[in-house]
Formats: sequence, C-alpha cells, structure tokens
Amino acid sequence: MEQFLTFGIVGLSTAAIYAVIGSGLVLTYVTTGVFNFAHGAAGMLAAFCYWQFTVGWGWPVPVALAVVLLVLAPAFGLAVERVLMRPVQRFGEAERLVMTVALLSGAIAAARWIWDPDVPRPLSVFFADNKPFHIGPATVTWHQALTMTVAVTVAAGLWFVLNHTRTGAEMRATVDDRALVKLTGADPVRASRAAWILGTQLAAIGGILIAPTVALDASQLSLLIVSAYTAAVFGRLRSLPYTFAGAVIVGCLESYLTGYLPQNQYLPGLRLAAPALLLFLALLLFRHPDLRHRDRRLVPVPAPSMRGTAVFAASTIAFGAVLATVLDEADLVSYGPIFSLGIVALSYVPLAGYAGQISLCQLSMAGIGAVVWGHLGAHGELWALAAAIVVSGAAGALIAVPALRFSGVYLALGTAAFAVVLDRWIFTLPTFHLFGMRIALFDQGSVEMSGPDLFGLHLDSAAELTILAAVFLGLASLAVARLRSSGFGRRLIALRDSEAAYATLGGNLLVTKVAVFALSAGIAGLGGALYGMQQRTITAEQFNLIAGLPIFLVAVVGGLGAVGNGLFAGTAFLGPNILLGVASWTQNIVTVLPALAGMGLGHNPEGIVARFRRDWEPLGRDRIALPALLGVLALGWVLRLTHLINGWTLLIGSLVAASTLRTWATARRDSKTAPDIPVEWWGVRRPWRPQDGEVLARATAGS
Repeated sequence: MEQFLTFGIVGLSTAAIYAVIGSGLVLTYVTTGVFNFAHGAAGMLAAFCYWQFTVGWGWPVPVALAVVLLVLAPAFGLAVERVLMRPVQRFGEAERLVMTVALLSGAIAAARWIWDPDVPRPLSVFFADNKPFHIGPATVTWHQALTMTVAVTVAAGLWFVLNHTRTGAEMRATVDDRALVKLTGADPVRASRAAWILGTQLAAIGGILIAPTVALDASQLSLLIVSAYTAAVFGRLRSLPYTFAGAVIVGCLESYLTGYLPQNQYLPGLRLAAPALLLFLALLLFRHPDLRHRDRRLVPVPAPSMRGTAVFAASTIAFGAVLATVLDEADLVSYGPIFSLGIVALSYVPLAGYAGQISLCQLSMAGIGAVVWGHLGAHGELWALAAAIVVSGAAGALIAVPALRFSGVYLALGTAAFAVVLDRWIFTLPTFHLFGMRIALFDQGSVEMSGPDLFGLHLDSAAELTILAAVFLGLASLAVARLRSSGFGRRLIALRDSEAAYATLGGNLLVTKVAVFALSAGIAGLGGALYGMQQRTITAEQFNLIAGLPIFLVAVVGGLGAVGNGLFAGTAFLGPNILLGVASWTQNIVTVLPALAGMGLGHNPEGIVARFRRDWEPLGRDRIALPALLGVLALGWVLRLTHLINGWTLLIGSLVAASTLRTWATARRDSKTAPDIPVEWWGVRRPWRPQDGEVLARATAGS
C-alpha cells in the first residue's frame, strides 16, 4: 500500500505539471483558434533559460524566475503572435497548424545550437534542502507539493480570468467571430495577444517545474507536450476541468507503469509510449465536431500535363546522373539522398495535397520500408523492394481506419501520436515471433543495408544508388501526376473540398481514406528503402517524429499540390549542406533553415514550386534560350568530368547562365505579347510589372 501511495503522489505531481501546460494549450486554442504544436517548445526554452541563469550564470532563483516568467516568456508569446500567427490568421486551420509545427522544429534546432546537447545540464528541485513530509505512509517532497499547489492556483486563476473579466470575455469571443467582436468595441488583436502571452507563461511554468525531474534535452522536453496534448484532448480543447482530469489520468498512468510494469525486454518502451497511446485512444473515444466546421481557404490543386511531367521526370534522372558523375563518394553520401528523401516528401502530395489529410508520420512509414528492405533484401533481392512498399502501405492503411474519425488538428495529433508510439516502443523492440513468423525491426541497434540486384548487376556504389533513386523519383512523379488526372484523383480532390458532400454524393470515405493513406505510405516506404541503401546503416533515430518535421515543413513550403515538390523538397532539405563545405560552423544554421522556411508560409501559401514554375516558364518555352542553356550545362558537365573546372565553378556558372537566360527569355516573351494585351488586362493575361503602375499614372495625369 505504501508503494501504491508513493507512486500515486509522484503521478499527481507529474499530472499537476501536465495540467498547467495543458491548460495553457487549451487557453490558446479557445481564445485564438490555433492549436499550438510548439507549446511544449516554449516550456523547453524557458527551462533552458532558467538553467542558464541559475546554474550557468549563478543568478538567484527568484531573480531568474522573474526574468523568465515575467520578461522572456511574455516577449516570446508576443513575438509569436505578432510575427508568425497574425499574418496567417486569415488563412485556414492547416496553415496555422504548419506555422506552429515550424516553430516547434525551429525551437528545437535553436536550443541545440545555443546549448550543446552533449553537455549534461542537471537542475536541482525546488526546496531541495527541506526535508520531505509524510501523508500517511507516503513521502512527499516540497517540490511535489509546490507543483500541485501551482496547478490548483493556475486552475483557479484561469477560471476567474475567463469567466469574470472583460479580457477573458474578449478572448473567448474572438475565436468565434473576430468581425463581430470589433463591432462591440473590443479589440480581437489585443485579446489574441493576451492569450498568447498567458499561454506561453503557463508553458514556461510547466517547463521549469518538470526540468529538474528529467534530462534537460531539447527533443525530450518538447515531446513532453504529448502528455499535455492528451490532457487537452480529454478536455476537448475547451474544458479546463476535464483537462485537469485528463492530466491526472496521464500522470498516474505513467507513474504506475513505472512501478508495476513487468520487467522484460519488450515492455520498457511501452511506458514511454503510454501517453501517445492514451492520446490516440482519447481521439478515438471523444468526438470533436466543432473542428469539422471551421472555415478553410483551400489552395487550388493544378492538373499537370503528362508531357510536362515526363520532361520533368527526365530532367530529374539527368540531374541524378550529373550528381553521380561529378561528386565523389563522400559527397554523394551527403547529397545523394536528395532523391530518396524527395520520394518521402512526394508522398505528401496525394495524401495532403490531393486528399487534404494531414499526416506527421510519413518518415515513420519510410522507416518501416527501410527496415523491411534491410531484412528481406540483405542479398539484393529486388522483390524485397516491392515488399517494403506493400508493408509500408499496410501500415498506412492501419492508420487510416481509426483516422476516419479524425480531421484537421485531430488527424495531425493522431498521426503524431502514432509516430511517437513507433519511435519510443515499436522500433525499440527486439526480435520477436508473431503467428509463427520472425519479426525483426531495428533490434535495439542498427540495420545494415545493401543495394539491389538489377539485370544481373549488383548496385552498391553511391553513384549507382543515386541514379537508381533519381529514376524512382522520376517514375513516382509520373505516377502521382497520372493519379491527379484519374477518376480516383478527382475523388480525392472532392474529399479534400468537403468530406460531408463527398459522402452525400455516394463516396465511400473509409475506402477512399484507406486507399490514399496506403498509397502515400507505400511511396514513403519506397523512399525509406532507397534512403537506407544510400546510408548503408540505419537506426531508429533517423526516422523519429522530430527528424520528420523538417521534411514535412519543406514539403509544405514547396506546395503540397505540386508534383515537382519531391525534387524541390529533397534539394531544399539537403542542398543547404553545401554550406558545411564552406564553413563547418554553418551546421546549426542549416538545421534551422527548414523551420524558417515554414515560418515564411504566410507570404506564399500556394507554395514555391508553383511560383518557380511561373517564373521559369518563359525559359522552358523559348526555342533559343532553352537549347542555349542545355548546351551550357552540357559543356560545363564535360569540363567538370575532364577536371578542367571544379564543382564550385560548375555550380555557380550553371546558376548564372540559367538566371541570365531566364531574364532574356522573359523579356523576349513580354516584348512579343505586351502590344497585343489591352491595358485593362494587365496583371490578368500577363504578369503585372512594376513599371506598369508608372505607365498608368502618366496616362491618367495626361488625360
């Protein structure tokens, strides 16, 4: 009984922290309509700053707490609201969600940049010198008592603010109808600002309270928010009392699993994955109809021509051949995965771009494909590649069945929970037998990878695998383009536009969702298998949730509806590594870039690929400039192969030639088309030019 009470006290103290963090999450959502995936990252940054002030610089604890909670946390919340969230407030829920995911990824990268993750940073609990006291047979530390006291105080304070103050009324009304709030004389911007500041302060309180009891690690502290997610989902993202009840369930579950879970090699990861499993179950049990009716501003999905896609696929393969021939073995290990990770990014196009289903576990699906190839294709058997696609597709279908009950934020939460379960438990399992079959994953270590046998040749060099990955990326791009113009592709677009209308018109939601999840997971599994071949050895950490966020962000920035997004995402994700060849200190800058790109989504919601295509279309259609560019590129390639120029000269020369010829081709097109277009059609039938405004102003003044 004493042990049971002891673990109960530990669980309640942990639950108090989850309740504080979860209440901040609920507060932000109720008052702004934004589900903040970066809520835990705010607490993580606060914990690191608190350590820096108290341990690193020796500040007194009260002073450090005052600076973190009253200065830094409010400033961070204010900056997030003003710089990141306000520009995307007019967009749909998906864009706001992506912005907070970008903030999460960026905060983790920034923390690792500022505080070396290889250096341990222990923190002392509050009142460490005071002797614990007893409640019956259970021992309670003053730190545990403090956390529970803070949780009760936060609950009472939030209830009073939301229900008995004008600011609370403004915050609750703003999320329902911002325009109507303005008519009453209230200020929705002020209400949103207050919500972000208060929510960030609550995250900071939770981060500081829990940091002494866990390792001060950026990823671990940020993912503690999964437990707070679960508590918030128990409260349906609206009810603070139910959020606190959910926190108690999560905290006690973790504590009792620690004390009573049987000790064997299969179950340690279950305790770590328990909050994510509970989150998934809570999403299944509770219905959240309010999210289904939130306004969305959908970006049109272009229907690419098969001819243009074929040219793009051929260009992708040619690009792979160029890289394979001009880069050495070491460089190909760094840049060759452009194509395999590009396939993983391409898997977002049918799932999120066509069907509107947000998934944060695509890299986990890639990990499944890599594991299947590593074990079944150890000797290069090509059929194992098909098996990797099939098994990954089956895992995607497994997600889709319960995901039928999810949409919007809840679908993102469900897929994130699934990824965490794989990271913390499934991928850590040793070899086991299921229905007489031997199942081997990462086997608590790494998996050796080998290239495939193709037409009697064993492809194992970095150059050969790079070309192979480029070929598969080109073929996958063709398949995704064909999918867009097919009947199934049109059904996916209809599903994205309105699930209710799709079902009303006779569409089968279950079959369609299972099919598109399986298809996208199969594509990701193919990319994961190819990526594993190129890496030679893979570990579970390469396919966890945190590792997948930058790829997701780059894919979103490229444009989820664009077939060319695979090559763009792979290049944009790994291309900046070229800076490492210039200066090794740029490594931290490179890790932050995907998050910065995601934060810029509000300025270009349709994606960079569509804009890139518009800007470079004149060059592709010019019968003089395009052959000239191809000739220059071919000449540079030959000169590089003969070692007359180095790689930097080839890269810079190619970029200069392409930019110059594009400008010339654009000028040629404009000179031919401008006289034929009436002034009232400027900006419609041809792009608007800066000088057009001056021309119109002079014409108006002259008349």
